[in-house]
Amino acid sequence: MRESTIARRTLETDIEVALNLDGAGTADVSTGVGFFDHMLTAFARHGCFDLSARVKGDYEVDDHHTVEDTGIVLGAAFREALADKKGIRRFGDAFVPMDETLVMAAVDISGRGQAFYEVDPKVERIGSFDTQLAKEFFLAFAREAGITLHVRLVCGENGHHIVEAAFKACARALREAVEPDSRVTGVPSTKGSL
Repeated sequence: MRESTIARRTLETDIEVALNLDGAGTADVSTGVGFFDHMLTAFARHGCFDLSARVKGDYEVDDHHTVEDTGIVLGAAFREALADKKGIRRFGDAFVPMDETLVMAAVDISGRGQAFYEVDPKVERIGSFDTQLAKEFFLAFAREAGITLHVRLVCGENGHHIVEAAFKACARALREAVEPDSRVTGVPSTKGSL
């Protein structure tokens, strides 16, 4: 089983994440940020990852540390669960439509953590959620996971649809990239390592 549990405690956050890459898409998430819980639940469901996340943050400051640090811990769990990366597809992409919105995500399990996020949610807040934090989450997640991630808004007007489509597209691209490929022997790289 490709599973990992990572805990991280700082003066700003206390986080524990358990991840199973070969799950059924179940989520047990409590971050203290309602919309973010909704996004992580969608991420688990569409990636077919089993995800448990227990997060306590410095909410009296704002939700920035909570969301970014969750990205750090989830990324670390993702990297650990992938282990040696042998036999995976490595690349994945997805287009996710949500009504008027269309978002594209593409991923390379490259070993080089970087994200390129070009998504304008059109609004500053969804409920109490600061929409800038979606980008902070993806940057932290990609860096710690050691993946190259591109997320692009193709079109859209509704902020909720836009951010949710970004999380779903990322999850579906990751699902494809981590799937075992019976035709791949070893690590899918001409360098012999990722």
